[in-house]
Amino acid sequence: MPARLRNLVQTQKLDIKINLHSRKKTYTTSDKIDGVVSVTALADTAFDAVEVEFVGTARTYVERLTTAAAVSGRAEAFHQFLKLTQPNLQDHYPERGILRAGQTYDFPFIFVIPQQLLPRVCQHKVHNPAVRDAHLLLPPTFGDDKDIVDEADDMAPDMASIRYGVFAQVSRVKTSGDDTYKISLASKARKVRVVPAVDEQPPLAVGGDDAESEYVMRKEKTIRKSVLKGKLGTLVMEAAQPQSLRLRAPGQPESRTTIVVTVMLRFDPTDENATPPRLGSMSSKIKVLTTFASSARYNFPNRNLLMLDLSQGLHTEQLNLSSRCMANVEWRKVDPTKPATIERRDSACSMTAGETPQPSSTYKGRTYYTARLLVPVSLPTNKAFVPTFHSCLISRIYQLKLDLGLHTAGIVPSMELKVPVQVSSEGNNGEGSPPRDYSDSEDGVEVDAEDASDFFEPRTVRAPSEGFVGRSRIGSQAPVDDAPPGYTPYNQSTTAHRRHMSVPA
Repeated sequence: MPARLRNLVQTQKLDIKINLHSRKKTYTTSDKIDGVVSVTALADTAFDAVEVEFVGTARTYVERLTTAAAVSGRAEAFHQFLKLTQPNLQDHYPERGILRAGQTYDFPFIFVIPQQLLPRVCQHKVHNPAVRDAHLLLPPTFGDDKDIVDEADDMAPDMASIRYGVFAQVSRVKTSGDDTYKISLASKARKVRVVPAVDEQPPLAVGGDDAESEYVMRKEKTIRKSVLKGKLGTLVMEAAQPQSLRLRAPGQPESRTTIVVTVMLRFDPTDENATPPRLGSMSSKIKVLTTFASSARYNFPNRNLLMLDLSQGLHTEQLNLSSRCMANVEWRKVDPTKPATIERRDSACSMTAGETPQPSSTYKGRTYYTARLLVPVSLPTNKAFVPTFHSCLISRIYQLKLDLGLHTAGIVPSMELKVPVQVSSEGNNGEGSPPRDYSDSEDGVEVDAEDASDFFEPRTVRAPSEGFVGRSRIGSQAPVDDAPPGYTPYNQSTTAHRRHMSVPA
């Protein structure tokens, strides 16, 4: 029976509070989440089990609008990718399994945020091992920040969310004939915000100058003397993928996240008398792309294939960063007779920062000019950025747009590059917050008993995706008790805090 309907027909006999020792607003990799679940009985209540779990879930939905009514509608997906179970709570059960009226019973718990997920969480087909490795990294809290802490908008669409929380439940086992089932007497969930430590990944192998490409790392443009006159030469603009924008660890002093992007220019004149064009301003923008799907992803997101896949959606948001005048940039004249001026490299590889671009398609061995532009890039402080991540259902990536204006004989053309950029995040080397008194922390959000089921359970009945059968409940065919197993974070000295590997039957 659904939780909300069940609460209408039975009187609540228990009150549950989840008290966290730490007042941290955000947790990261290897942080401890510890506290006490306090259960107060309003009347004598017999029970069979008290369960305390740390759960991570992802939820998506995709609106399919087509001319065929049979395939239109909303497709939803639910993935429980993390479930840590607190063991040995039986040591704190009252005698005879009865909670006495007016008494409060404390059940301590401790969880440690893991570095990555277990392989069984992602067993669907993937294009290559790198995709599976990415899916097994812990994703950040996504689309749920405002409910937990007073954070800025993380630019997550309503169609995708990732949540973490401590879930407590008191239940009793009932037997009806040959069937045995569990009835929830009371439950409570407390959301927590998680931003895991994410290392910088190797640069992407991208290239091409097609304006419709996902990324454009190199651009060539013909420069003319005027609209009706001949050509001055060809301008090449090229950039390498910059270092990642690194977020500070939770609890560290806030500082503006800034990197410097190097853009290299090369001008191949048509004759010795032609000079490089006068540069205008360089404007920078960051494009935030979120992909979400109702079925498991076998590859990294690809915008060009989006329209062919009705199970996938895309949400984008673009933010202006800065605009800088480049008129004073000095051009360096290069003599082609010096072999060291032209560097040979594999055309399939991206350039490195500061490397002279390869000659343009019109280069004829004459003298050419080079220039280097340094473009500072800082993340806006009015938005909450999460690290770049790829999960089975949701991906978040970033793209840096660099638009260079030119001044040539009354014409103001421009050249634009679209460069991939990563957002990574620091960890805290496993150092948790200092212990505090057992008190009801004001940080975090508690979810009432009637809402706890909705927080952790799917709300739709769909045929399960092939990649999620036996791991997440997209449809009624998935096993009820099958979920990712627990982890073994640390060995504690007390019995109440000893951890073990909990594997569902």
